[in-house]
Amino acid sequence: MKIDEVRGLTADQLNEQLVSLKKEQFNLRFQKATGQLEKTHRVNELRKDIARIQTVLRGKQAQA
Repeated sequence: MKIDEVRGLTADQLNEQLVSLKKEQFNLRFQKATGQLEKTHRVNELRKDIARIQTVLRGKQAQA
């Protein structure tokens, strides 16, 4: 997910996306714990996507 895509979303869409990414992160943590995780790079991608969304959300809240 690129920053331009994130900035184009509304606050509600960002919150929905954030919840979705956190659920996926939770599932990946379980896969890692049980040794079933194949795409280890996805964990880092999720962390960065979550950080991007949280940053944009904070910026939108500051403007409001």
